[in-house]
Formats: sequence, structure tokens, C-alpha cells
Amino acid sequence: MRTVIAVDAMGGDRAPEAVVEGALAAVRRVDAAVTLVGPADRLADELARHDACPPDVVSVADAPDVVAMHESPLAALRRKPRSSIRVATELVATGRASALFTAGHSGAAFLAARSAFGMLPGIDRPALAVTVPTHTGAAVLLDAGANLECRPDHLVQFGLMGAAYAEVALHRERPRVGLLSIGEEAGKGNDLIREAHARLSETPLNFIGNLEARDLFTGRADVVVCDGFTGNIALKVGEGLIEAAEAMLREELGAALVSQIGALFVRRAFRRVRQRVDYAEYGAAPLVGVAGLVLVGHGRSSPRAVENGITLAARLAEAGLVDRLRGALARV
Repeated sequence: MRTVIAVDAMGGDRAPEAVVEGALAAVRRVDAAVTLVGPADRLADELARHDACPPDVVSVADAPDVVAMHESPLAALRRKPRSSIRVATELVATGRASALFTAGHSGAAFLAARSAFGMLPGIDRPALAVTVPTHTGAAVLLDAGANLECRPDHLVQFGLMGAAYAEVALHRERPRVGLLSIGEEAGKGNDLIREAHARLSETPLNFIGNLEARDLFTGRADVVVCDGFTGNIALKVGEGLIEAAEAMLREELGAALVSQIGALFVRRAFRRVRQRVDYAEYGAAPLVGVAGLVLVGHGRSSPRAVENGITLAARLAEAGLVDRLRGALARV
């Protein structure tokens, strides 16, 4: 039987158009099915714009309400019990889908997932595990925004879950775990970082100590641990720098005829670099720690990002990510 992915079709800045287009591309690429969750009439109209797919590959679950990005997630979920994100989590919780993909309100996704699935044993807080490009391949950064305030034991849990995820997703044996700080020395950082450093040092993890922000993309660590406030800022700074550098490079290459001729020779390399740093290539990040598989995409997700996010959801579902995380935590 095909793996079924519940897709919050109303999540994201370009929903439902970009989500539906990306979902249809995903089912043509992998042996999986999707259930699009949102207002049935609107999704039917959107699907009519595309080539028809068999009902066992693409189906629709009616959810008349949507949690808007400006709404308080807790209040919105209480007022809107049939919102697309809540109905999508119910599909996974009841076994009608194996995983959930959303590019919508991340706070609502966190709360709905925690309510529907509960937490893995020994985990207090879920964390968003984002794959970031590095000079040597890729690394996992967590938390990337699920928890703005953390305690030292939360960071230890993030390290444990990040190492387990790196084994599954990046195929790393005994992943190197680093703690994001303002200096490499063990005494650097605030009280949270210093206490977390001491506790991580006592775990069986391959803990390599503190990392400075400049090490985030070097590949020195396979797993980078931080609180959600710091992690989200680090990611957004990286995205902004990449976009600014790309724009400046295009301006310089188009400034003169000689540059335009040179651009023909560097275009292929430039395209490869762009693919390595583009969030759309990864598509989504798993919310690790909850006892169900949830993947959260960027709010600006394009159809390609949605396609890659759903593809990753299917791959992680088939790999049994949640059970493997549970087993790894039990061993520790």
C-alpha cells in the first residue's frame, strides 16, 4: 500500500495554488498518495486546473476553517476545531495518513501535533530540525523556532534527538554534536549555554563542545544545538545573506559586456551553489519529539519546495523515523 501524506493545503503564503501543484508533482515522483486538507469546494476547483489523478493517489478531506498567520495559535485552534491543520493531524493520529506536511502557521502546527500525538518518552519539548547546507554536505540545526525559551535539559534533549535524526536522514554514524555559543571555550555563553555544555558533556553523545556562528556552515558538526530563538535568527540571517549575495552577484555579472561573457562560464557552477543553499531543495523540517511524523515547510514555499517537502515526508515515514527516534532515546 502507498504511504499517505496528509497535506495542509491551506498552509503557506501561496496556498492553495502552490501546495496543490507541489503535491501533484510529488505523487508523480514517488510512490505515495496525498490527502489534501482544506475547504473541499475550493480544492476541487484548484484540482480541476490540473490533469486528473486517480482517487487512490490524490484525495480531499474537507476542513472549512483556516488558521491565519496573524492569529494566536492556541485561540485559533479552540475557535476553529475543523481547521485544516487540526483535521490533517487527526488523519495521522487515526492512522489514515502516515505523516503531515504543512507550510502554514508553525505555532498552530506545534500545538495541534502535541495535542494529537503526545510526546516521545523522556522529551519535554518538540524541536524543529532544519537541514542546513555545509561545506562538506549538510548538518542538522535544532531548535529552529519551536521553543523561544529553553532550559538546559531541553538543549540536551535536542542534542539526543538531533543525533538520532542525523543517523536516519544524513546517514551519519556517531554524529558530532556541537552547541551554538559566542565562543569555543566551555565557559563562554550565558547561564543556559554553560549549564547545557556541562550536561551534554556527561551524555554518551559525540559532543565536540561549543561552536561559534561562523562554524554553522563549515561542516565541523553534524548536529548544531541551540534554543529556538537563536536558531530561527541564525537561519533567517543565513537566508538573507544568501539572497543579498545572489542579487549583488547578478548585478556585477550584468554590469559590463566582459562580465556577461564571463557569466556564461560560471552559470553552471552558480546554479549548483544555488541548489545547495536553497531551502526549497530540502522542502521541510521535521518536528522531532512529538509521537507522530510532522514536517513543517517555509511559509514562502514554492511548488518545488512543497514537492520536496512531501517527498521527504514519505521517505521519513517509510524509514520509520518516529520509531527510530523512540528507540534511540530509549537506548540513551
